[in-house]
Amino acid sequence: MATALPFHRTDLSIDHDTYAAHVRWLADNGCHGVVPNGSLGEYQVLSADERAAVVRTAVRAAPPGFAVIPGVSAYGADEARRWAEQAGEAGCPAVMLLPPTAYRADDAAVLAHYRKAARAGLPIVAYNNPLDTRVDLTPTLLRRLHDEGLIVAVKEFSGDVRRAYTIAELAPGLDVLAGADDVALELLVAGAVGWIGGYQNALPASCVRLYRAAVSGDLAAATPLYRALHPLLRWDSRTEFVQAIKLSMDVAGRTGGPTRQPRQPLAPADAEDIRATTEKLIAAGHR
Repeated sequence: MATALPFHRTDLSIDHDTYAAHVRWLADNGCHGVVPNGSLGEYQVLSADERAAVVRTAVRAAPPGFAVIPGVSAYGADEARRWAEQAGEAGCPAVMLLPPTAYRADDAAVLAHYRKAARAGLPIVAYNNPLDTRVDLTPTLLRRLHDEGLIVAVKEFSGDVRRAYTIAELAPGLDVLAGADDVALELLVAGAVGWIGGYQNALPASCVRLYRAAVSGDLAAATPLYRALHPLLRWDSRTEFVQAIKLSMDVAGRTGGPTRQPRQPLAPADAEDIRATTEKLIAAGHR
């Protein structure tokens, strides 16, 4: 799962002690690992020193067997490779990587990007988020990346659940991981083997129950749970997903806290909706 990053309210510096406690709490609630420095972790507004320190904090906090797979996304491949090398030095078993960010890369540029990052020697989880990056890792392109040995899995965030079936046909050895929370059940039913979600930060135990029911084929248990959580899960696919998830964390008694620029506070009506929905779910026993 992707982790939100807590900042001190006074100066918006990183609260490493709270972040370490959060990583341990997620492990205690059944999560299998974390992805620091993803979009939810606001990696774009972290300095280089901060970004490296977040990875080290997560690794130190992780209990045995709990994976830390940091995001190493960057505008260009040289920087992505450096972040992958830093992850390896910190003891991470793998990394997650978007195609070039803020640049409409064609297939040749995408392949070059992943080839360079792969030289760091760590397995790479590709991250397909065409809504944000303007680059679509299509099933055909994913097959090329996988055939070259450049990626071992893909976090699929296009919102098109049909992709899971096409990827399985074109690249049967490539693991598909559910990316968007609001299509998680559909992707898990379609064969996704994991879920790198966001709302686990606020309600991890319920999300873990949903995941386990889905991968075991117990739709009688998964469907009503998914329906109950969905009013929050759909925020994961909206522009304000970081603010929404952090607010739900605050309501749930965790530390979500503020975001850094350019993100702004939620509109009052949205904040009230998220707060009320989170409170309702907690009152119903979701944790």
